[in-house]
Amino acid sequence: MSDPLNNRLDRTRSELADFLRRRRESLTPLDVGLPVGKRRRTPGLRREEVAALAGVGVTWYTWLEQGRAIKVSTAFLDNVSRVLKLDEIERRHLFLLAHQRPPAMAGQAWCALPPLVRRLLDDLTRRPSYVLNLRWDVIGWNEAAEHLFGFEQRDAAERNMLWMLFADDRLSSRIVEWSVQAPQVLASFRRDFAQAPEDDSMVALVDALERMSPSFRHLWNRHDVHGRCEGRRSFMIEGQGPVAFDHSSFIVDEEKHLRLVFYAAV
Repeated sequence: MSDPLNNRLDRTRSELADFLRRRRESLTPLDVGLPVGKRRRTPGLRREEVAALAGVGVTWYTWLEQGRAIKVSTAFLDNVSRVLKLDEIERRHLFLLAHQRPPAMAGQAWCALPPLVRRLLDDLTRRPSYVLNLRWDVIGWNEAAEHLFGFEQRDAAERNMLWMLFADDRLSSRIVEWSVQAPQVLASFRRDFAQAPEDDSMVALVDALERMSPSFRHLWNRHDVHGRCEGRRSFMIEGQGPVAFDHSSFIVDEEKHLRLVFYAAV
C-alpha cells in the first residue's frame, strides 16, 4: 500500500525539478552576462553555469534540479533565485517546493492605499477604522476615525500612530490609563520594526522619538515584544467623558504589510 506522504513529496520534487529546468532553459547566456560560444547545444544555461553564478556546488545544484531529497539553505535558494531572475511570485513558489514554506518577505513601508481597502474603510461608517503600513504611518481612514483621532488636523509627516501617541499630547492626553496602554503599543510596534531593522525611514522614526519623548526612550530600551495590539481602550470624548472601545487589527495586504485597525464602542 502506497504512503500518501511519500507520494506527495515525490510529486513536489518532480514539480521542483521541472520548474528549475524550465526556468534555466528560458535564459540565454547573454541574459546573465556570459558569452554565447559556438558549440552550445544545451538550450538556455547549463547547470554548471547556474551553479557558478549562484556560488553553489554544481553537484548540489544538479541534485536539487533532479528533485533529490536534499536540504538546502535559504541563502542557497536566494542565490539560485537571483541567477534565474525569478520574480517575487516565482521565488515564493521555489521556496514552497523546496522548503514547504514561503520565504521571509522583506519589510517595506508601503504608502499607497489599495482602492478596495479604501472602499472597505468607507463602508465602515460607524466604526472608527484606519490603515497602517509597516512603519505605522496612517495611510487611510474613515470619517468615524477622523472624529476620534483628528488625522486631518496634522501634517502628513505626523500622521504616524507612534508619533501621535508619544510626541503629540493632543491624542495621548485623551487616552485613559496611558501608562498601561503605552507599553503594549510600543511592544507591538517592535515586532514590526524587526521586519525592517535597516529601513532608513523606520530607523529615523525611532531616532526622532527617542529624542522627543523620554517615555518612548524608556519603553524602547526595555525591548518588550508583543503580538498584535488589541483589547479595550478608553478615550476622553469632549462633552461625553470617557468612552470605551474594543479594538483589534486585521491584515488587509500581507505582502505590503498593510493592517486595518478597527474600533467598536462598547
